[in-house]
Order: sequence, then structure tokens, then C-alpha cells
Amino acid sequence: MGMSAEDERAVSPRDEEWPEAEKAEKLARGAALKWASGVFYCPEKLEGLGQYRSRETQRNSSIQSRLKSTVQSYLEGVSVGLEQLRSAAQEVQSVCQDLGAARWALLDSADRFQGLQQMRALMAEHVQLASVVQVLPQLFSVHEVFSHTLQLLRGQQLLEAHAELMMMEHLRDDILSQLHLRGLSDAQATVLSYFGGLQELNESLAKQLWDIVGSSLRLVREDPVLFVTAVRIIEREEKIDDTLLLEATFLPPGRPKGWRQKFYRVLQETITGAHFHGTRVDTEGPGLARRLAALQKAIVSELRVVKDLMVQCVPAHYNILSVCTATYHQALSGHLQDILREDLDKQALFLLLEWALRVYHSPEMMGHPDLLPEVDVSALGPVMSPELVDQTERKYVVKVKASVLEWMQRTLEVEFKEWFRDEEPETDHQGFFQSALPVIVMQMLNENIQVASLISDSLQQKVYNMALEELEAFLGRLREALVQCGKEHQKDRTVPKYYVSYLLAMLNNNLTLSSSVSSLHPDTARREVPTSLRAALDRTQKKACQLLLEELLLDLQPLCLQLPSRKWLSGSQLVSSMCEVIDKYAKDFSRVRKPIFTLSPAQLLLTESELVVASQYLRALMQKKMVCKSEEERGQFCDRLLQDATQLRELFCGLGLDRSQQSLEAVFALRELIYLKDPALLSLEVLGFITKYPDVSDEHISTLLDLRGDVSKDVRHMVLEMMAQHPQALPESYRPIFSTILVPAPELPFCLRKGKCA
Repeated sequence: MGMSAEDERAVSPRDEEWPEAEKAEKLARGAALKWASGVFYCPEKLEGLGQYRSRETQRNSSIQSRLKSTVQSYLEGVSVGLEQLRSAAQEVQSVCQDLGAARWALLDSADRFQGLQQMRALMAEHVQLASVVQVLPQLFSVHEVFSHTLQLLRGQQLLEAHAELMMMEHLRDDILSQLHLRGLSDAQATVLSYFGGLQELNESLAKQLWDIVGSSLRLVREDPVLFVTAVRIIEREEKIDDTLLLEATFLPPGRPKGWRQKFYRVLQETITGAHFHGTRVDTEGPGLARRLAALQKAIVSELRVVKDLMVQCVPAHYNILSVCTATYHQALSGHLQDILREDLDKQALFLLLEWALRVYHSPEMMGHPDLLPEVDVSALGPVMSPELVDQTERKYVVKVKASVLEWMQRTLEVEFKEWFRDEEPETDHQGFFQSALPVIVMQMLNENIQVASLISDSLQQKVYNMALEELEAFLGRLREALVQCGKEHQKDRTVPKYYVSYLLAMLNNNLTLSSSVSSLHPDTARREVPTSLRAALDRTQKKACQLLLEELLLDLQPLCLQLPSRKWLSGSQLVSSMCEVIDKYAKDFSRVRKPIFTLSPAQLLLTESELVVASQYLRALMQKKMVCKSEEERGQFCDRLLQDATQLRELFCGLGLDRSQQSLEAVFALRELIYLKDPALLSLEVLGFITKYPDVSDEHISTLLDLRGDVSKDVRHMVLEMMAQHPQALPESYRPIFSTILVPAPELPFCLRKGKCA
């Protein structure tokens, strides 16, 4: 159904003014249409159309009636509001008229108010005079109260005296506050002068309070009432201080008093003064021990008093036990530092370390059962700082080092004197020579390490390192003593009488030290001997072996001087005598202990002895004492060499030295070189010889060729030329023998003054 143009014009303004109404109407129509299509979709539903129409008609009538009543109530409310606004506007207009009238009335009576200002001033003055009149009795009685308060203080009636003192202070402070508010600063000096006695009373009271606090540890046991009274007075003053500080308008003179902090300071000064100041400390071992024991007993006793008695006499927020514990801890820490500034001996240093690291935290002191769990010093830090502990440990090690050095020096001096005795050194149950030296040295070092373990692992490690250093230095001095003894023996071989025996004893002592030094380490899993100390032990062993070999050499030299000679060629017992000397020394070498893991010094001596014998034998042959004159003599010479070398080789094999380890094989090789019948083959023989013994020189070969007695210049030149063409390098495992043998310089031909050289 369409709309006419007039209807559209009529509807358009409403649509523009109420678009929500149009939208709501459309939605309602759509919902109604949807409902109707759903209800009357089936033909049988059309029969109930009349019922639906009547029901909806009633429903619409009900809705319209409710809408009308709602709109009517809104309209009535609006009319009432408009009426109220109208009456309010009339009242506002009336008030404005009244205010204007009052304003004109005030302007007319302004001159009359000038008289009220004078009345106000008179009223203020009257109030002041009234307040003064009220306090006049108190002001007149001030000096009387002062005298009474002073008597109370003298009679130790502290609470009553303090009450009167507070009353006087309150009166004075109230007057000063009023003067301050009115800007009358000049009058304050008069008030302060009038109340000048308060200062004396304050000082007198404070003196008694601090005397009581200073005797608090005694009073809480004998008369706690006096101490509690002092604490109550201090708390009163603290509350007054807090109140005045919170108001912050006027602070009277002498405020804040801060008596609670003064209480702590006096208590701390009492504790430190009683135990740590003004007393001279005996830094010697026994005196210091007594001093530390007395401190230990006093601190534990006084902390027990604080814990059991004083805590009950003060408020909980004082934390009096913690304060006293911290005071003892800090004072004791400073006291120990003062003691450590002195030049202390090792016993004193040990006592301080033991006391600070062991005793202080033990159940005998701060860990005492009567103090736990309330007393806990773990939060206060160590009584000696780690830096101070380390410094003290180093001082202790220095002192111990000086003591060990002195003791070792004495031990070495005694040992050196024993070397010159007319008695052999002592022997063990197996017959090995020995002395008490290693036992004394190791016992001394071990005892110091064990003593250090009672303090701390760090001190034990420091002492252990020091012990190894001193042992290494001691071995150096021991070697010097051996050298000095050797020099004395070279001057007179009868001194010392048992020179060889004591050298063997030193070898056994060195083995004992070598096997015992690992036991010094505090950690059984890390018992390794440092490289430097192991080297020092090796040097000591080598020095003793060297002196023994030098002694062997001195006995062999007279025999070797007879080599080679015609007498020797004819079959003398020269080598047999050498064998007797060697056998004698080998028996002496057998009195040296055999180590478990290293080469035996006896085996080393045997090996070196064989090298000495071979070297001396070869050196004797190189001295150009003899030249073979014929082939027969050369054969005799070679036979003798073979007999000597064989006899010596068998001797050393019998003593336990394998042929592969012997240097006497060089004598056999040299014998083959001399025994060669055809000199033309010498080049090949010498080539094999220098290949086997690369340290042989041209001089050595030239001397051997001279010894043959049948080598021409051409053959000699050819041999030396061959050696120059085949230089030899020494293998790493090669054991030199010829490089230690010097060949005598060739003798210059004798020349006449004006003749030619032969």
C-alpha cells in the first residue's frame, strides 16, 4: 500500500526528528510478521485466528494503559520540579537583596570596629597575665624544688628526682615555647638564667645513671632495682625526645638528650675498658696463654649474666644480648690486632691462631651450651679477618722456618763432627751404615706440620711448603759439608779415618730422606715429591757417589801409573791388585740400601766404578809410555790387554754388572786395532772403531797408531783422512768414554842452535 506525497511530507519531519522510533516500528512489524507466518503456516491454525486477534487486542490495550500512566506520572514530576525552580529563584533574589542590605550596613559601621581591636589586645594581655598568675606559685618554688631534687639525687631516689626534674623542664620549656611563638627571643635568656639549676641537676642525674650503667653487670646480680630504675628514666627521656622531634615547632635547649644511645656507649665502654684497655699484655707464651684464658672465662661468665639477668631488666627492643655480644666480639677483634702488632714468637702466634680459629667458636667459649642459641656470633664475621689470619700464618711460618733452620744447622754440625770420629757409623739390623740425621730432620719437620694441622688446613699447607724448601736448602748445605769433608780427606787421607763408611752412611741417609719425604704431605692422595726437591736428593746422592769414586780413583791411580810397561808385559800382578781394590770397594758398596722403585746407589756406584776403571786403563795406554818395537812385542802387548780386560770384565760380571753395561769392551776393541797384522787394513778397522765409539778423536787414534810402532806416515795420513771424511755424531743413549781422556801433547823435536830440525 503506497503513501501519498502529503503523507510523505507529514512523515518526513518526524523521521528526521525520531529515527529510533521509525527503526523500532520496523523491527516490531518484522517480528510480528515473522511470528504470524510461523503461527499460521499450517491451514489448521487459521481456525484460531479470532482467538489470537482478541488476545492481542487485550494485550495492546494493557500496554497502552501502562504507557499512559507512566507518561502521566512523568508529566506530574516535571510540573512539580518547575514549581520548585520558580520558588527557588524567588528565594535567591530575596537573599541577594538581603546581602546587599547587610553590605551597606557593614560599610556604615566600619568605624565602630576600630574600638574592638584595642579590646582584642587587652584580652590577649589578660590571657597572658592569667597564665602567668597560674604558674607564679610554681615559678616561686623553682629554687626550692631544685634543692629538694638535689637531695633526692644524693639519696639515690632517682625516680622521684627525675619526676621533679621533668616537671621543672616542662615548666621552663612551656614558657620558652610561648616566648618563641610570640617572637620574644630576648626574654628567653632571662628564663634560661632563672632555670639555670636544671643543667646541674641534669648532669648530676646523668652521672649517677652512667655510673649505674657502668656497674650494670654487677648490679643485675646484686641489686637489679637500681639498674631497672636507670633504664626507666632513660626510656622516659627517650619518649620526651621523640615527642618533641615529632612536633618540630620548638626544640628546647638540651634536646634531644639521646640517653638511650648514651646508655649503649657507656655499656660498651665499660666492657672494653674492663678487659681490653689500660692493661699491659704479656706477649710471651705463658703470659699470653693466661691472658687469653682469663678473657675466655670472663667473657663467657658476663654473657651468661647478660642472657640470664640483664635481658629481664631492659625492654626487648634494646636487644641487649646482641649488643653485648657484638661489643665483646669487636673489642676482642681489635685487641687481637693490637697484640699482633707486637713482635711475637711462634708460640704466641700459634696461641692467637688457635684461640681465634678454634677456641673462640668452640663449646668452651661462644658456643657454650649456656649461651646457645641466643648468642650467635656467626653473623658478626670472624674475630680475625681472613687477611689478618693469612698474615699471622705467614708470620708464624717465618718464625718456624727460623727455628727449623737453626735446628737443622745444629744437626748438621753434630753430623759433621761425627764424620771425624775414630768409630764407624752405626748400622741397622741389616748391617747398612746409617746415622740419626734423617730421623731427626724428618721428625722435626713432621712435628711442625702436625702442629700446624691443629689450626687450619691453610697453615698446614704453608708449613708443609716451608718444610720442603728448608729440606731442599738443608740438602744443599749437606752437599757443601760433604765437599768440605772431601777436601780435608784429600789433605790427609787418614782423616777422617772411616771416610768411605760415612759416605756410604750418607747415601743410606739420603735414601731414607727420599723415601720419607712423601709422608710429610698432609693429603695421603697427593704425596708427590716436588721436582726441585727430588733433584736436590739426586744431587746429594751423586755428590756422595762422586766422592766415593774419587776415593776409588785415588787407590787405582798408583797402579794405573805402571801401565803400560815392560814389567807389565812380563806378567806382573798389576791388574790383580786393581781387582783387589775394586772388590774391596764393591763390598763396601753392598752396604748401601736398595731402593724399591729407583736405581740402587750400589748399582750406580758399581757401574761408575767400572767406567772409572776402563777410563783409567785407557788413559794409561794413551800416555805414550811405550811403543811396540816388534811384531812379537805387539802380540805380547795384545795378549796382555786381552788377559787384563778379561780379568776385569769377569770381576765386574761376578759383582753383578752385565757385559752390555760395561765400558771395558772398548779395551777389547782397542786390542783388535793394535793386533791387526796388516797396517793397510787399519782404515777399515779404525772406521769400525769410531763407528762404535764416536767420541774418539784424531789424537786418540794417532796415539794408538804410535803404540803399534809399525804405522807409516802414509797409512797414518790415510787413516786420519778417512776419519775426516766420516765425522761421527754422538747418539743420545751413548755413554762417552774417550771424551774424558786427554792425550798428552806431542813433544817438539830437539833442535840445535844453528842446525836443522831432525
